[in-house]
Amino acid sequence: MKAPGGPEVAAGDVLLSVEDVSLAFGGVKAVNDVSFDIRKGEIRAIIGPNGAGKTSMLNIINGFYHPQQGRITFKGETRAKMRPHDAAAGGIARTFQNVALFRGMTSLDNIMAGRTLRMNKNLFWQLLRFGPAMKEEVEHRARVEEIIDFLKIQEIRRTPVGRLPYGLQKRVELGRALAMEPELLLLDEPMAGMNLEEKEDMSRFILDVNDHFGTTVALIEHDMGVVMDLSDRVVVLDHGVKIADGTPDQVKSNQAVIDAYLGVAH
Repeated sequence: MKAPGGPEVAAGDVLLSVEDVSLAFGGVKAVNDVSFDIRKGEIRAIIGPNGAGKTSMLNIINGFYHPQQGRITFKGETRAKMRPHDAAAGGIARTFQNVALFRGMTSLDNIMAGRTLRMNKNLFWQLLRFGPAMKEEVEHRARVEEIIDFLKIQEIRRTPVGRLPYGLQKRVELGRALAMEPELLLLDEPMAGMNLEEKEDMSRFILDVNDHFGTTVALIEHDMGVVMDLSDRVVVLDHGVKIADGTPDQVKSNQAVIDAYLGVAH
């Protein structure tokens, strides 16, 4: 997969950099002077106790929130503010803590919705579904079918997602994000609410997305077993402040991290 726009970034180089970012809601600081980076081709975990500022950080990266301080640099382009549409067009896709799908639409149509930014024909041609627009739709549907095969959800491709169990809904949401052909994939608690078998399946798909497509992944996850198994590097937030950053082994032995998770420091 190759995201549209922006310069090429070599594997191992910094793809996205967060520099001195702060975000406050009234008098509450959700993120306080946080800096870290995400390297091309890695799986980067963002962890911390409830209320640590993890989802706020993802919302800053994809443009949903605009920080009062600091900047984000993505593929060499620095910004203080960006709209979610611009982030998506630039190669950033995400899933959500609570599944955000069109429940009355089929799995195929939900994933097809992720191709919208990749379509060149305007709304008039798409409504006609004739000539060039039909040719383009056929090409995009072929790409969606590849994703359906990749995620092994062929048997539910025509099923409305509202009828699906939670684990399969999360897989469809991942498929919709992949349909955007992102360079950076943001996953907000992809294992939340899943049983052990579903977690194992999702873990395998995340590793396959990273390996097969070369997609860089940044994920928030509370299951520390999953984090330690999947991640190349981990950044830890607590009450909006970065308290650790390093490999899984370095982070899990960090006393500040142990205190934060055990509630000792607070």
